[in-house]
Amino acid sequence: MEGSESAAFSVVADWSLVFWTLSSVLLPVLITLWCSFQRSRRQLLIRDIFRKSKHDWHYTDLFGQPSYCCVCAQHILQGAFCTCCGLRVSEGCLKKADQLFLCKEIMMRSDGGAHSSMPHHWIRGNVPLCSCCMICKQQCGTQPKLCDYRCVWCQYTVHDDCMTDCVKTEECTFGEFRDLIIPPYYLSTINQMRKDKRTNYEKVVPYCQKHWIPVIILANTRSGNNMGETLLGEFKTLLNPVQVFDLSKIVPAKALQLCTLLPCNAVRVLVCGGDGTVGWVLDAIDEMKIKGQERYIPQVAILPLGTGNDLSNTLGWGAGYAGEVPVEQILRNVMEADGIKLDRWKVQVSNKGYYNLRKPKVFTMNNYFSIGPDALMALNFHAHREKTPSLFSSRIINKAAYFFYGTKDCLVQECKDLNKKVELELDGERIELPNLEGIIVLNIGYWGGGCRLWEGMGDEPYPLARHDDGLLEVVGVYGSFHCAQIQVKLANPVRLGQAHTVRLILKSSKMPMQVDGEPWAQGPCTVTITHKTRALMLYHSGEQTDDDASSVSEADHVREQTDEDV
Repeated sequence: MEGSESAAFSVVADWSLVFWTLSSVLLPVLITLWCSFQRSRRQLLIRDIFRKSKHDWHYTDLFGQPSYCCVCAQHILQGAFCTCCGLRVSEGCLKKADQLFLCKEIMMRSDGGAHSSMPHHWIRGNVPLCSCCMICKQQCGTQPKLCDYRCVWCQYTVHDDCMTDCVKTEECTFGEFRDLIIPPYYLSTINQMRKDKRTNYEKVVPYCQKHWIPVIILANTRSGNNMGETLLGEFKTLLNPVQVFDLSKIVPAKALQLCTLLPCNAVRVLVCGGDGTVGWVLDAIDEMKIKGQERYIPQVAILPLGTGNDLSNTLGWGAGYAGEVPVEQILRNVMEADGIKLDRWKVQVSNKGYYNLRKPKVFTMNNYFSIGPDALMALNFHAHREKTPSLFSSRIINKAAYFFYGTKDCLVQECKDLNKKVELELDGERIELPNLEGIIVLNIGYWGGGCRLWEGMGDEPYPLARHDDGLLEVVGVYGSFHCAQIQVKLANPVRLGQAHTVRLILKSSKMPMQVDGEPWAQGPCTVTITHKTRALMLYHSGEQTDDDASSVSEADHVREQTDEDV
């Protein structure tokens, strides 16, 4: 009897052990699955709210400054914020926020009459740090709670105690950037004029300001260090969201059609991206000329987000942007910038053989064309970036990759004896080439991520080079090591001359070539570079470095020439 009881007890104990073991294993798995289901369900609900909302909501796991929900007034660490009007709300208050608060209106609702002003659009709480009240001039946002007001258009702030009915209904002046903002009442008036089939938009300008120079922001969120997404939000906060475009969602040609609704010869475009993005935008502007929209052509400024940024450097906008300058200062620089011109060139590559049945390749060049070691580095970099784009999202990593490929070419010398493989003609005159590995045709002052190639060490006289004189500068290099020496000012390039037309004949073998950083491997061909057109650009005359000192007089000459042309 006792034996059977002990056996039964041991069986129960074994099953109990199995049960608790299974429970300890399955329970965490079930809890994890349940949490995952709830999280995905919550994310779907949030996405649905974002999709239906008129606000430009973005979710964040951690706000960058102390934040309070605009609905329930509770302190929040994570939640959603609107990049246009600046609303911040907790996850649970999203639906209520949509019902209670209007976002920035890009166009005023039509009530049958013309408008020339609009009241402030106040949002309570989460005012910028160190902002001052427009009434009493004391600091706002000092209390640890939801307090004080901010106008989403002029960015003025007001204390709770200073807010009166008079201030609430006061006319908004659009603040510091009134000359850059496209007011909602302007767009509603233009919309009514289009319905009436009237196109004399110049008559609407007095409704705005006398010196109105509206700006259009074109940002490439995929450029360089991936700062485009952040910049889009900051520009939407300061300007009308209708004038801020994401080039990953809309092509420049469509975005630039906004220029046709604005005063002639007044629009400025800020391109946030690398030199490739700038070229993309300039091509779209050329299309406007073909369509007969010359009078709406904008002037172009650059915020450099790419890797090389040589065109940006040449025009005074810097070698790269990493968030060190506030967006407000960038807009001030755009307002103060001077108009200049930039030569653009047609590069035609005609393959040899095939009885000329193949159509020649045609490129547009803004910066430079090259054949040789620097084109090989660009080709290797481009091939690896295409395979694993996620590895090349940082400007530092990109430059390190270029350094690696340049070092490799110093050892391998894949482009040696170039002088035996090519013939060079400048304005129809054949040039005798020394023993080179590369030839570079320059339109701008900078090359290779900040090197003034034509200038070299600056220890010997050389002809003046400009980017608006209809001339190209042609130089040779002895190899990758020579390129590196030139970049650190330890050597001069081989200056082959200046010309209005450059012709290069590749007689045999396949060689790497590039136009403005876009590389390819090319067989026997004839490359002809001729002048195409001129682009209207903006030059920022900020603080000059020692390296830029020699280009100051050049920039002054360019501006004087532009004034004479005008």
